[in-house]
Amino acid sequence: MGMGAADVVPGVSGGTIAFISGIYEELIFSLKSIDASALSLFFRGRFQEFWKHINGSFLLAVFVGIIISALSLAGLISYLLTAYPVLIWSFFFGLIVGSAIMVGKKVRKWTLGTWTALLAGAALAWSITSMAPTHTPDAAWFLFLSGMIAISAMILPGISGSFILLLLGKYKYILDAVASFDIKTILIFILGCIAGLLSFSRILAWMFRRFHDLTVALLTGFMIGSLNKVWPWKIVLKWFTGRHGKMIPLLEKNVWPGQYEGEVQLVPAILLALVAFLLIIWLESLGSKKKR
Repeated sequence: MGMGAADVVPGVSGGTIAFISGIYEELIFSLKSIDASALSLFFRGRFQEFWKHINGSFLLAVFVGIIISALSLAGLISYLLTAYPVLIWSFFFGLIVGSAIMVGKKVRKWTLGTWTALLAGAALAWSITSMAPTHTPDAAWFLFLSGMIAISAMILPGISGSFILLLLGKYKYILDAVASFDIKTILIFILGCIAGLLSFSRILAWMFRRFHDLTVALLTGFMIGSLNKVWPWKIVLKWFTGRHGKMIPLLEKNVWPGQYEGEVQLVPAILLALVAFLLIIWLESLGSKKKR
């Protein structure tokens, strides 16, 4: 449910929440297990073996949670981001700082290679979150491609799939399609998401097996670079009109609290970021005790 709540916010990644909750690697390897062997078991009617092969109970729990959360919490999160933007982004900022530290601790040995991967990941995420959205075609092939790219970003910690859709100029387009029950558009997008999920999970699984420390360092860098997007104090440079005529920030610039045009709320913002940071430390300690 945490992943679903994060994925509806352009700037927060469901992959980050998966890392926080300790299910990330299991999620990647479970998705990777949906292969030719799994399909063979399914079409031969060996459903129990198929379910075990793909870690079905785990995937079902995760995706039902994502769907329920995305449908039920999207409105609440949108309201909170509108009513209390500084406080909510401060909480996300603390979550990601804590998560980056905890994930970085999973690197077994820091070398020149892992430090390079960390810096490369941070630079890439920072540059992506600084990009301006573009105008793109509405053709079926591009909708399919958008689904592939967005879902791949959603399972990467630090890079938001919703934000990638904004950059591709398809965030509002997909939301409008869902609102109007445009089945053709939704189906093409979902097929792209499925293709991206199954293919990209294989790449990540291969990276984890062959280059575990480099991969974890790279993902840690993504999380550090994404702090650019969740910085609490921003000024809006460009808006776009969302559903129901609602104005949504399209291009923003980070500023220091003293330059912020609204209510700064510095003390409660720092306190909330600290609470989020300590929450991550607590969750990590719970996870360590459970493993022991």
